[in-house]
Amino acid sequence: MTNPSSIPVITIDGPTASGKGTVAHLVAERLGFHLLDSGALYRLTALSATRRGVDLHDEHALAKVAEHLPARFVDGEIKLADENVGEAIRAEAVGNLASRIAALPAVRQALFGLQLGFRKAPGLVADGRDMGTVIFPGAQLKIFLTASVAARAERRYKQLIDKGFSANMDDLLADLQARDDRDTHRLIAPLVPAEGAHVLDTSSKTVVEAVEQIMQWWVQK
Repeated sequence: MTNPSSIPVITIDGPTASGKGTVAHLVAERLGFHLLDSGALYRLTALSATRRGVDLHDEHALAKVAEHLPARFVDGEIKLADENVGEAIRAEAVGNLASRIAALPAVRQALFGLQLGFRKAPGLVADGRDMGTVIFPGAQLKIFLTASVAARAERRYKQLIDKGFSANMDDLLADLQARDDRDTHRLIAPLVPAEGAHVLDTSSKTVVEAVEQIMQWWVQK
């Protein structure tokens, strides 16, 4: 049996709408690695709790939802049990709730083991906010992907409009700033670059350019 610690891991952390999800997917595809979208796990927890009528202020109840989360990433689809919920979890309301519950220690602890379980041969690309600092501190390559708030708001605006959602730029800017503040100042696993991480600012870079840079760093390892 393969020792999990010998399986290579690339972590890609960063703030909301920095492009880390798309970049992580493409890097994983290039390398033939598995993918962990850790942010999706919090969104899935938020969606599942809302659907089940769980008290959204009850940390213990939310942790129970997270602990038994039937999450799967299959062929580019994000599934809750057998339902493809990739679009549903991208709704702004779900994202806002996910950001709030991600600050709850019991929820983070409930998802800890689930995230470690995604480390399988031949390798893993894990994206999120604490992949390199908490979940996989021994990763072979750590990336901190960032971009200006203005650039991220513009990307999120285009994403929402393209998917048929309504969007307001001022609201998106305020939302991103609020999420950044929550993520960087929470007591548990705050959003910071991991020790030894390569910081990659994508404000003026395309997705392809970001992927190529990460591939160069990987080859150099």
